[in-house]
Amino acid sequence: MKTLLVIDVQNDFMPGGSLAVPNGDEIIPVINRVQDRFDLIVATQDWHPKTHSSFAVNHDNKSDFDNIEWQGKTQTLWPKHCVEGSKGAELHFELDTTKYEAIFRKGTDVNIDSYSAFYDNNHLKATGLTGYLKEKEVSKLYFCGLASDICVYFSVRDAIKEGFECYFIEDAAKPLDIDAFEVIKTEMINMGVQIITSELV
Repeated sequence: MKTLLVIDVQNDFMPGGSLAVPNGDEIIPVINRVQDRFDLIVATQDWHPKTHSSFAVNHDNKSDFDNIEWQGKTQTLWPKHCVEGSKGAELHFELDTTKYEAIFRKGTDVNIDSYSAFYDNNHLKATGLTGYLKEKEVSKLYFCGLASDICVYFSVRDAIKEGFECYFIEDAAKPLDIDAFEVIKTEMINMGVQIITSELV
């Protein structure tokens, strides 16, 4: 079953959002265009409580993008974003979600950040996505969404570990940090990820 995983195409990651990915809105028509080529489409949403530990505002004397030690790991502190039930957490209105069979929400635990669609950052809790996909006998996953260097990358990395064959649709995703993503792209290739464009889906 040919499956597309649409990662976090949410208002807060769009231009004008609280954690905007540069030109993030440009991927929406690309994603909409390729969706008819898939048998199954699944999306994810960041879905944080307003007191989430990854928000800089919830730590005294800390600023956005500071790094701290939290739960035994290095944690980047982010602007408040994708708060559960907020407009910023909604999928962008131009994204055609008609064929989406399921939406998995992540980052719901106040104490653990969760970039990946499969696990929190400490691998303490699974979202259930692996079981869902394997129940449907999915073996190949195509990835798109935001941001290439964070939530998409962590999702791809976990998908590889879970035994899926992974394809990254580069023109249907955007990075928060372009330079960092160039390094990550090489890492993905070394993991066995196929990097393709939407024309090759």
